[in-house]
Amino acid sequence: MTAMTIPPSLAPPPVTEDAFLGDRLRILQPATGYRAGIDAVLLAASINAPNDGLTTILDCGAGVGTAGLCVAARCPNTHVTLVEREPALLALATRNIALNAFAGRVSAVPGDVTAPATSAAAPRLAPESFDHILANPPFHDDAGGTRARDPLKRASHAMPQSALDDWARFAARMAKPGARFTLIHKADALPNLIASMQDRFGALTITPIHPYIDEPAIRVLVSGIKGSRAPLTLHPAVVLHDTGGAFMPYVSRILRQGAPLTPQLKD
Repeated sequence: MTAMTIPPSLAPPPVTEDAFLGDRLRILQPATGYRAGIDAVLLAASINAPNDGLTTILDCGAGVGTAGLCVAARCPNTHVTLVEREPALLALATRNIALNAFAGRVSAVPGDVTAPATSAAAPRLAPESFDHILANPPFHDDAGGTRARDPLKRASHAMPQSALDDWARFAARMAKPGARFTLIHKADALPNLIASMQDRFGALTITPIHPYIDEPAIRVLVSGIKGSRAPLTLHPAVVLHDTGGAFMPYVSRILRQGAPLTPQLKD
């Protein structure tokens, strides 16, 4: 009998097991290509779920589930749904749920958040059923630069510029009235982020993220409330490193202790 050869595109990617939140969370992720890091943890740290009642969280384009699982680890009174279109990443997200014993509070579903609601590729989720939507969309323009050879890295790193509007539309469809949508992106994408959100979400807040205090922001956290008419607010900046290159104390607490991202932590 001839052994069956699995095409490289269908074979499971080699993975590593990495610690997050000071080893409170273990994440399986591809050994090469796109790998989750500080952006996912900062995005998760923006969630402050109330202690009373259950808060429903949707992590859009969740990849292996790092941001959503960080929320679950930080906030025990949450139910988190991870939605991901790439089968290999969705399989790892499902394994990560089991690895961290979150089967009762976290679920993973297939779906492309940029697909029309009536498309078979769209996630099968009930509209207006989430209290908070999270997103860490691909940062790069699919039409510019050299495309990554690794298909998972290419899908995670790049998308058409117009797709940001699709992500915001999906978030608005999934959010309850008064729910919040928060995403992290490159700082130079801010005009497109505001344009995609402002007709769907109000009370926009912008938090710049700087590598060092004397360097320009490299990321922005942008958040808005569905149906609000309140004006935009610029929040104090997050500075990641001190002059010696170490993480600032409040950033270290976010990364290693699961502390929330709040101005009060900035000492």
